[in-house]
Amino acid sequence: MATVEPKLVSSPVIKRYNGGEPVLSKKDIPYKADCIFNAGVTKYNGRYVMVFRNDYDPDPETQFMHNRELGVAYSADGKHWEVEKKPFLTADMMHDDDVVFVYDPRLTVIDGVCYLCFAVDTKHGVCGGIARTDDFEHITVLSRSAPDNRNMVLFPEKAGGKYWRLERPFPVYSRGGIDRFDIWSSASPDLRYWGDTSLTLAVEQVPYSNDKIGPAAPPVRTKKGWLTVFHAVDIDRTRGKNGWEAKWQKRYCAGVALLDLDNPSKVIGLSREPLIAPETDYEVNGGFRNNVIFPGGLIVEPDGEAKIYYGASDTVECLASAHIDDLVNLCKPL
Repeated sequence: MATVEPKLVSSPVIKRYNGGEPVLSKKDIPYKADCIFNAGVTKYNGRYVMVFRNDYDPDPETQFMHNRELGVAYSADGKHWEVEKKPFLTADMMHDDDVVFVYDPRLTVIDGVCYLCFAVDTKHGVCGGIARTDDFEHITVLSRSAPDNRNMVLFPEKAGGKYWRLERPFPVYSRGGIDRFDIWSSASPDLRYWGDTSLTLAVEQVPYSNDKIGPAAPPVRTKKGWLTVFHAVDIDRTRGKNGWEAKWQKRYCAGVALLDLDNPSKVIGLSREPLIAPETDYEVNGGFRNNVIFPGGLIVEPDGEAKIYYGASDTVECLASAHIDDLVNLCKPL
């Protein structure tokens, strides 16, 4: 008898912008683009800023994207975006022959300075980079991890006198040679040198994930703790094509957790159900990899509205919202 894939649904507190219509897609980009997704979003100098991932030039046979780069867009309301006329960051701009791709940006403002976390594919492994930018035209790289690590997000302020980040290492050998990747945390005195690394949330603690989890949008401070969204992945080997490639067997959902204000490496609350699951047309049909929700930006407005920006099906950038109190209340004690 064939197994029935468990149905996952979004939390009732979530409201999708325009019923799930993208806020940014390739039609909005004034240069070559195929897939626009996994953006970092923040408020900086009085306007919304989005740094997005642009993958383009798919291989005719494998559909592997031959190019990845970062673009930047601005908005007055967080919903309607104007894209700059040229890319913000490419591998060539890193001035390092070892760098192959840059992608998956995250944005955090700390003490009035905007910091960029991003993934760096090199000829010798995947790294996580941290940089600062004042104008979204130039960056100063502060640190780059050893392979294999990525999905880094910075906290917007210090805790216990230290800067903090969440990250997702790739411990293949120690986790059985398969995807079994967890969320870790590290601390730093200066955003350059990182240590005090510890496990924060394990994949087996998330009921709707059997494959891997990782940080998504940078955390935001609430009265009850640091609220953070993360991505959680389940895999089903019976799944078929589900996108442009020959097969795509994974499903990505967004989850939400609450971390201790004084010790951000400690989870004090977790939703046992997905926050956002793939449901709308843009999330489940026609994309490069269908059934993918990947949050990269979380902005809390003065009225308590939490804007959650997420990539859908590795193809478009979308927006959902909820009240920040409702998100906190989803996080039940472990």
